[in-house]
Amino acid sequence: MPAHLLTRLPEAEWQARERLHQERVTVFADPYLERRSRGAKHPVEDFLFTYYTQKPGQLLRWHPGAGVLLQGAAQHRAGWKYYTEDDGDARVDRLRFLTERRDAVDFARLILARTAARPAQFGCFGLHEWAMTYRSAVNGVRHEYLDLRLGAAGTDDVVESARIRCTHFDAFRFYTPQAVPLNELAPTRESQRDLEQPGCLHANMDLYKWAYKLTPLLPSEIVMDCFELSWRIRSMDMRASPYDLAPWGYAPIRIETTEGKAEYVRLQRGFAEESQVLRGRLLDALDHALENV
Repeated sequence: MPAHLLTRLPEAEWQARERLHQERVTVFADPYLERRSRGAKHPVEDFLFTYYTQKPGQLLRWHPGAGVLLQGAAQHRAGWKYYTEDDGDARVDRLRFLTERRDAVDFARLILARTAARPAQFGCFGLHEWAMTYRSAVNGVRHEYLDLRLGAAGTDDVVESARIRCTHFDAFRFYTPQAVPLNELAPTRESQRDLEQPGCLHANMDLYKWAYKLTPLLPSEIVMDCFELSWRIRSMDMRASPYDLAPWGYAPIRIETTEGKAEYVRLQRGFAEESQVLRGRLLDALDHALENV
């Protein structure tokens, strides 16, 4: 990006934004790190740090995104990947990132754009989590320290009586072997770009994944907006799961009932609307980063 198009941030301004970002992150990261230090687990709140590959220390680093010059930041950013120095100032090396990570950029943009363009589907009722525990008497359960709210047989009954049509490969790949043929679709990594849709909780949680995979090309504020949305979606996802999370303070969404299904769809629709806004912001940020390339 030509120098005259760069946004220049004075030192006091970018340091204030950096502090605000770090405060947002530590609200979530500090409890996780404290639990990890004593070998404790949390079935809901650990997920964004254990399933996704972005670690707390990486998330803690604030980035302004492409096209921003941080005045007086050269020493502060020394050694940070994809940064370059300009006379004591620092900025993201946009061209290097796009050269080395162009496949990741293009794939993320493809997934985001195609998902945004599809109609949302609201008939899954969170049954992916139930399919992951199907026939637990044989397979065990992923969260071995949690009880099943309806027991093994009751969980199996819900799965067997339901129509399961999961569109998300990264949920489908955790199905138990006996549950796989019960899904009306057979998502693959290759078909992901053709199946992702904005009603899917996991596709919407994955906005965080696409955002951090494009770090530091995107500003950290949008990465944290995606993180916080994913955090709230994860809470709903597990409330609708077959696990008994009442001891952890999470009231169940009883998707095996008519009332529970209605509650699930109501919350799902709200998250779909929020996610579409964030998807648009991510696409706009990517378009900005790709200008004049």
